[in-house]
Formats: sequence, structure tokens, C-alpha cells
Amino acid sequence: MQIGLIAHNKKKKDMIAFCEEHSHTLSQHQLFATGTTGLKINEHTGLSVHRFKSGPLGGDQEMGSRIANGQIDMLFFFRDPLTAQPHEPDVSALFRLSDVYQIPLATNKKTAAFLIASLSE
Repeated sequence: MQIGLIAHNKKKKDMIAFCEEHSHTLSQHQLFATGTTGLKINEHTGLSVHRFKSGPLGGDQEMGSRIANGQIDMLFFFRDPLTAQPHEPDVSALFRLSDVYQIPLATNKKTAAFLIASLSE
């Protein structure tokens, strides 16, 4: 399975903790992430992560392209709902593409844990 990983700056610690907790399961899949998120996941967990550009610099759009082309099966996007994001249209586009192509999308650790659990069923 091809899994996308994105986290806003204030949620990167949550994403790293999630990936550490579920590293065994995640290691069995292909991981794709926006720039800094992917770097931090790799540094803290040792997981192999294909990195796109930083989200605001085109990484969100690279992820969206993979979704539209059937190359992402599940997306974890830990977003910060309390901070305005300058690239909000890109974020909205990812959510829309996830709905259009029926890609499971988790925006927080608890929802992501449910999706991860579904992989081992």
C-alpha cells in the first residue's frame, strides 16, 4: 500500500510520535511525505520515506497528483486547525481529491490509528 504523510508545523511532533508507535506496520508499506515531514519521520524512526517538496512549495500538489493518478492508497494529513495556513487552497484540494478518489484520510492521531489497525485485519 502507498501511504501519504503530511503534517503542519505544529503537528509534526504528533506525526513523528504516530510513526514511531506504528513503525512496524508502516515499514511494510511505501511511504510518501512532503519535505520536512518526511525528513523528520526518517530521522526519528529510520523509516524509508520518499520525500516531495515542502507542502507550501509544491509538495501538497505533488501528493495531490499521486492521489489523482491512483498512486496513493491512504493519506495521513495531521493539520493544525487553529492556525491559518498560507497554502490553504492546496490543503483543501487534497481533501477534495481524497473524497473524489475515495482515499481514506486521517487528520489526527486517533483517526490515523483506526486506519492503521485496518491494515492488519
